[in-house]
Amino acid sequence: MPNTYTYGIHTDLSPVELFFLIAVDETMNELGVSDAVGVGMILAGSRLLPTRGKFAGAVKGTSVASKLSRSLLPYEIKHRILPTFTSWTSVVLLRVKLTNHIGVFVGRAIPGVGWVITAADVGRIGYKTVVEYNRRVKQEDRL
Repeated sequence: MPNTYTYGIHTDLSPVELFFLIAVDETMNELGVSDAVGVGMILAGSRLLPTRGKFAGAVKGTSVASKLSRSLLPYEIKHRILPTFTSWTSVVLLRVKLTNHIGVFVGRAIPGVGWVITAADVGRIGYKTVVEYNRRVKQEDRL
């Protein structure tokens, strides 16, 4: 006979059902300001705004983050040493370009920081879910 568990008001849960309920609770506990910031940064870095023209092979469109950072940070350094990524929509399209323009560097970094925040949240949720699940179940049901 398989092991059954209780979680809150839920009784007679299978190990899979228990894991699911713990994952839901951990996700709800984790969601907050950092998630809103991460998603906002990803969206701000999306190429939603049209541009007049670009060279062949350039990524089409520009982002709100790029427009704002270029206007708020119109500074340049002597050499092109600041790494930027030109597309966050796909690993296949991801290209590294060096720039000397501070605004370009910041504008292109914003969605990347958003993805890092979001990935960290997902990692924390997964880790906390497994730890809590393993704490509640019998040895043979542990992950």
